[in-house]
Amino acid sequence: MLNQFLAGAATISLIVISLFFLRFWKRTGDRLFLFFAGAFVFLMIERVVRAVMAVETAETEWTPYVYMIRLVAFVLIIIAIVDKNRRS
Repeated sequence: MLNQFLAGAATISLIVISLFFLRFWKRTGDRLFLFFAGAFVFLMIERVVRAVMAVETAETEWTPYVYMIRLVAFVLIIIAIVDKNRRS
């Protein structure tokens, strides 16, 4: 029960973080914030998929694909940083 509660809290916090980055993107027009918002959405999706599929409790054939979502989020963050530094 506690694990489900904490998974829900993490999911809600990732949604809130992505909404903050979207607000900053709308205010400044800087793509860095848009990339970060997208990355946090991917992290939220990964959390939801892990909770639904119970990846922690059982090794399934889908486990590597679930963690690929997290990899996409981190690659998106790296792309955002590189893009920001190249434009400056």
